[in-house]
Amino acid sequence: MSYQYDLFVIGAGSGGVRAARMSARFGARVAIAEDRYLGGTCVNAGCIPKKLLVYAAHYAEDFEDARAFGWSGINPEFDWRTLVANKDQEIRRLNGIYRNLLQTAGVEVINGRAVLQDPHTVMVGDRSYTAERILIATGGRPYLPDIPGKEHVITSDAAFHLEQLPKQIIIVGGGYIAVEFAGIFNGLGVETTLLYRGELFLRGFDAETRHFLAEQIRKKGIKLLFNTNLTQVRKAGLEYAVRTTTGEELPADAIMYATGRVPNIENMGIAELGLVLNKKGALVVNADYQTSSPTIYAIGDVTDRYNLTPVATAEGTTFARNQFSTQALRVDYHNIPTCIFSQPNMAMVGLTEEQAREQNLDPVIYKTTFTPLKHTLTKNPEKTFMKLIVDRATDRVLGAHMVGAEAGEIIQGIAIALNTGVTKAQFDATIGIHPTLAEEFVTMREPAAP
Repeated sequence: MSYQYDLFVIGAGSGGVRAARMSARFGARVAIAEDRYLGGTCVNAGCIPKKLLVYAAHYAEDFEDARAFGWSGINPEFDWRTLVANKDQEIRRLNGIYRNLLQTAGVEVINGRAVLQDPHTVMVGDRSYTAERILIATGGRPYLPDIPGKEHVITSDAAFHLEQLPKQIIIVGGGYIAVEFAGIFNGLGVETTLLYRGELFLRGFDAETRHFLAEQIRKKGIKLLFNTNLTQVRKAGLEYAVRTTTGEELPADAIMYATGRVPNIENMGIAELGLVLNKKGALVVNADYQTSSPTIYAIGDVTDRYNLTPVATAEGTTFARNQFSTQALRVDYHNIPTCIFSQPNMAMVGLTEEQAREQNLDPVIYKTTFTPLKHTLTKNPEKTFMKLIVDRATDRVLGAHMVGAEAGEIIQGIAIALNTGVTKAQFDATIGIHPTLAEEFVTMREPAAP
């Protein structure tokens, strides 16, 4: 049977765009449909705008720290609307770049929401398109629980476009987005409270590292309320009143929910075609990203496995090569580095101490806590923490963890080493760059006390 396209991609985020571009360059006839914005969550309501806001939030500390280095007369004023306008301008520039990349590769860009009709047919508006293969890469969307007063609550999507900066904000959640936005708002002068229903935020990261970050965040002035959840939001004059599971009633003029994301597959024809979903409502795929329908594939956050932009991009690359070239590849999901752009940053790669023990390994722990050179002159109480997990039997470094300035930049380099099987002896034999934070990773000689 003849089809209009070899591949029809639904969703022009990081994974979908990469898969579409590379498939076209391998000679495939490709179309991609997007109903919101080119670049997906990362470019428009995630990684990029969030990091720009993180930079903005850190200037308050930088201006204060500058006084210790002889700078005086620094009294800058912050304007939220200027930041939002400049951020939006950069995003529009990136949207244009994504469109140009697709068109240059020969991909047809279709504006509108795509709905599956059958294993080879997609409807966008009143037009139908046929393809030999269909790839779903529609990412995720913020999850908002059904609580009384939820009409007064915003998500991270809306937080990027607030008309004005709130004076008090309550953020509910304990993952990347909640912690990062707490740092952003706090740094911009907003009285910030973070509520999380569990004992400690950032579940899945190294426990000791999480505790250290919590201490640093509290020093910044963020109020952390663990083992606490929100039960009701009500309007109270020009503000809101939030009732918690502990019986408290907290005032705020903005409430933000960051309680996770869910696959963005509503009203797409998924159920009608009987595609298999897991308990979280994500598409189940095999090692080739194939769903339960042999001609329909899925990558990225819509599969809810490793919800990180670089992972979606890697999956898009692998999908294109496996389908339209002679290469046979697999994404290596081991030792995926990640960073929380909190203030200070927290980053990791490899195993946590808890994971090493759960796997019946015998980990040797190396760690250090210190005041960064910069803050030996300032009154800033921020400290840095580093930790290595080493396998006693092989001397192989199993994991690296850090809380401190530019942790993501440092851990990225260490991730390369871990993927080559680096040993602690090789860390020790490496000469550090002095004075830097990163050199501490090659100077930790003595194991921590059990």
